[in-house]
Amino acid sequence: MQTRVRKVAHVLERLGLAMAGAASGLFVAALVGTSHSALTNQAFLLLMMVGGAVGFYLGIDTPPLPWSASIGRPTDGAWVGKIDTPELLSAVGTFLAAFSAFACVGVIVLRHDPHPGWILMIMVGWVVGVAMQIIAGAIARLRR
Repeated sequence: MQTRVRKVAHVLERLGLAMAGAASGLFVAALVGTSHSALTNQAFLLLMMVGGAVGFYLGIDTPPLPWSASIGRPTDGAWVGKIDTPELLSAVGTFLAAFSAFACVGVIVLRHDPHPGWILMIMVGWVVGVAMQIIAGAIARLRR
């Protein structure tokens, strides 16, 4: 019984993260779309929302590297003394995506009109961050 409850709770948590990612993608798409007329369409909005949902679903809660209780190190000899790449990618990607979304919300709420270069940096930060999350989630799930 408790395992089913834990699984349901985990799925709800992941779906919540996916919705937060989709909402963040919507804010980034709204800001970028208002600045570049070529990106003012529903397909772009949907692409950004789906990318955010997938990135936040896969990348925020990556399975950790298995540890050996006896020696306090990862069980896979190839990982001993090395950086856990998926964890690092997930952390940096989450930061970039969240910071980009935060910047977009700030610009929208404060009704600023930033230079197109800043908007491009926000867009690149979002895309790179979400891509890093997706890659981190894929690597972590493939190594299991």
